[in-house]
Amino acid sequence: MIRRQRLAAGLGALLAALAAGLAFPAGAVADETTAMAPKVDLVIDVSGSMRAKDIDGQSRMAAAKQAFNEVLDATPEEVQLGIRTLGANYPGDDRKTGCKDTAQLYPVGPLNRTEAKTAVATLTPTGWTPIGPALLKAADDLQGGEGSKRIVLISDGEDTCAPLDPCEVAREIAAKGIGLTIDTLGLVPNAKMRMQLSCIAEATGGTYTSVEHTDELTDRVNQLVDRAADPVVVPVATEGAAECAKAPTLKSGLYTDREEFGQERWYRVDVKPGQELRAAVSVAADRAVSPDYGVLLRAVTGHGREIVRGEAAGTGRTDVISTGLRYPKADSDDENAPAETVCLQVTHSFAAAAGVKATPGLPLELTVDVVDGPSEASDVASFGLGRGWWLLGALIVAGFLAGLVWGWLSRWRVAVWRTN
Repeated sequence: MIRRQRLAAGLGALLAALAAGLAFPAGAVADETTAMAPKVDLVIDVSGSMRAKDIDGQSRMAAAKQAFNEVLDATPEEVQLGIRTLGANYPGDDRKTGCKDTAQLYPVGPLNRTEAKTAVATLTPTGWTPIGPALLKAADDLQGGEGSKRIVLISDGEDTCAPLDPCEVAREIAAKGIGLTIDTLGLVPNAKMRMQLSCIAEATGGTYTSVEHTDELTDRVNQLVDRAADPVVVPVATEGAAECAKAPTLKSGLYTDREEFGQERWYRVDVKPGQELRAAVSVAADRAVSPDYGVLLRAVTGHGREIVRGEAAGTGRTDVISTGLRYPKADSDDENAPAETVCLQVTHSFAAAAGVKATPGLPLELTVDVVDGPSEASDVASFGLGRGWWLLGALIVAGFLAGLVWGWLSRWRVAVWRTN
């Protein structure tokens, strides 16, 4: 009897272990899927000005509710969506209290459309416009996970809670290197609001859109939510050094960093014989700067000798300036030949306008790609021209012959003119 009980207990334990073993991979897959799920936090302005009836004959709040309901119906299943409000709960005049008025209406996670719509239906235009505090809280809402993260801010007025400047808040969020993008939509915007919302979006690589009709709001929010579901390459945050010897060693990938005005950043890349280094850098002016600027990317040996450089200049017509370079390392007959450490130096000549904060530094993105080098010598660029030498030679010959023909015709016409 005792043996039978022990045998039954052993079989039960074995079955439990098998069940746990079978269940674990499924749970692991589910956890991995959740970790990679894209996240979107819709931040809606519910301040008193949302009562204005100037969007298709209805109030701004009614237009926002209608748009939200349609967006919730169309949200992809894989997107984890949340809703945060600003100015929804405090109707008083105390500025200190009003500037804390931001709350999570619906938590970021798997979407229950009925619950989300019910929560949206309760919104009533109430108080202040604390955009800066709301963005900080929204960034916390999106913490965790490795999927794309996006804040969609919908407002009808500029922030009323300075000196916590929402543009500076957006720059701080971008400086964290968590790959969070802020898109902004301005309802019936004025010039000041348009400038502020544009600055917020540009600081994180997002977009700004002016909205004056309900269907425009619905379409744009739908586009942004759908975009969050698209696979994206999230830059890896890194921190360059002030000299090559202390610089981080980078592999192929996309990196983001910040560079102060008048500063230089150094990075290192290992290039084996027979490989080619391809690097590109983009520096963005996320605040007011002087109109003339440039960016320089240099590849330097460990001993300080310049190998190749790429440079570009701007005159205030664009907020982003980019350049790149290529360095093919000759192949070696020695299979054990060591890799060469190439130092990449990034400098820019942006200058802050009067009264503009110099910190944090300007955002830069560095792309590094180490690939197999060209197999034939003819594929390697010669003084930057490569096979363009053939075209240059043909143009020189054609120009020489055209000059001879033109000179002969000119002399003949002059001779005829003199005779007549």
